[in-house]
Amino acid sequence: MQVCNRFTRAEHVRNSSHVPHVCIIGSGPGGFYTAQQLLKGHDTIRIDMYDKLPVPFGLVRFGVAPDHPEVKNCINTFTNTASNPRCQFMGNVSIGEDVRLRELQEAYHAVVLSYGAAEDRLLHVPGENLKNILSARKFVGWYNGVPEDSGLRPDLDTEEAAIIGHGNVALDVARMLLTPVDQLKVTDMTQQALDAISKSRIKRVRIIGRRGPLQVSFTIKELREQTKLPGCASILKIEDFEGIEELIPNMTRPARRLTELMLQTAKVPRDAHSADRTWELMFLRSPVEFIDDGSGSVSEVKLGINALEGPSDKTRAVPTGRTETVASGLVLRSIGYKSVQIDPELPFDKSRGVVPNVDGRVTGLPGVYCCGWVQSGPVGVILTTMTAAFATGKAIVQDIKSGGLPTQHSKLGSKHIVDLLQKKGKRSVSFADWKKIDAEEIRRGAALGKPREKIRGVEEMLRIAHG
Repeated sequence: MQVCNRFTRAEHVRNSSHVPHVCIIGSGPGGFYTAQQLLKGHDTIRIDMYDKLPVPFGLVRFGVAPDHPEVKNCINTFTNTASNPRCQFMGNVSIGEDVRLRELQEAYHAVVLSYGAAEDRLLHVPGENLKNILSARKFVGWYNGVPEDSGLRPDLDTEEAAIIGHGNVALDVARMLLTPVDQLKVTDMTQQALDAISKSRIKRVRIIGRRGPLQVSFTIKELREQTKLPGCASILKIEDFEGIEELIPNMTRPARRLTELMLQTAKVPRDAHSADRTWELMFLRSPVEFIDDGSGSVSEVKLGINALEGPSDKTRAVPTGRTETVASGLVLRSIGYKSVQIDPELPFDKSRGVVPNVDGRVTGLPGVYCCGWVQSGPVGVILTTMTAAFATGKAIVQDIKSGGLPTQHSKLGSKHIVDLLQKKGKRSVSFADWKKIDAEEIRRGAALGKPREKIRGVEEMLRIAHG
């Protein structure tokens, strides 16, 4: 029996040296869903999840609209994943600065890139650098408590605003600008943003897109909420839907329901003159110039009028040469985002803003994978990200089991990285540390009648986490 026990212990030591160590860069939905799949698919795998911020959950914390708390319920599942003894969160670590990609490759059998899209696409038209022309992404970050966006100072002392883009983010920011502030006070919107919105003079918001009603990117849930804003009239012009009604029967169910709602809203317009506020969907319009008010701030948007060309699946907007001008003292640019190259040794397609890959396997870098927006670009919703992340997780497990990802040599994982960080005087934040920040935010929120009041400064986060 003793011989058998000695054999078992020796076998355990031998097997433990072959435990696959995987790190995931980014703790948003893509990172957590990948971790879930890895834990499910492999019995001994160990995962370290890094984030440049001291707090986890990425876009679920910082991108979801404050009035959509139900979307954040996935945080409960993510918390369970982070509490798994084979999964470790390490916040306050910036890859490419504190730790290099090659150092991660030395420490881990596999590296998964899931750090999202943090750079805005630009319009490249005259006047785009005027004051109060802002990124919708940064505006969302401002009211959602992103530390680097806390210094944004949107001037809401204007009656008219324009949002460039026809996606869900465009509708989200329009809704935040037009929702009565009393309804927002019970959300986790930052107090800084609530104070500013409570003094806002904005009464009219135009949501402007370069193509037509059949090419919008927003979904029916967001549109329905927009049409039901209290005291707010919806303006959609029936002439924009000419010839569209007869196409509806042949559409997919989601497209049909969305188009029917737009058409219904256009057919039964509310009296804009009797409403306190209005919002308008403008189609076939592209900004060609932003007009200075004389003091360096935007006052008007000159729009080029477009026409559609090409088959329905490849429709493109082409200029007609005609223009019109609309007033706007605030412009939010919501035309998409792209990922950035976080390390010079990382293959990167700068034109598309993605890491080149085949089914989540990074081109030219064995053992390096990607998922989420850095893999595909900023498309889809959380469910889309979940599906892609699960696929990447399955690919890693498949590679481990097939031998395509060698794990016969032991790796030190986070121990190696912690040693590197200590030499630089850098201290990471654990999930237990995050729970201290979480508790303090909930305490501050309760005092204000809110779910939480997010801490916006990294240094304050670190004082609480390490205190």
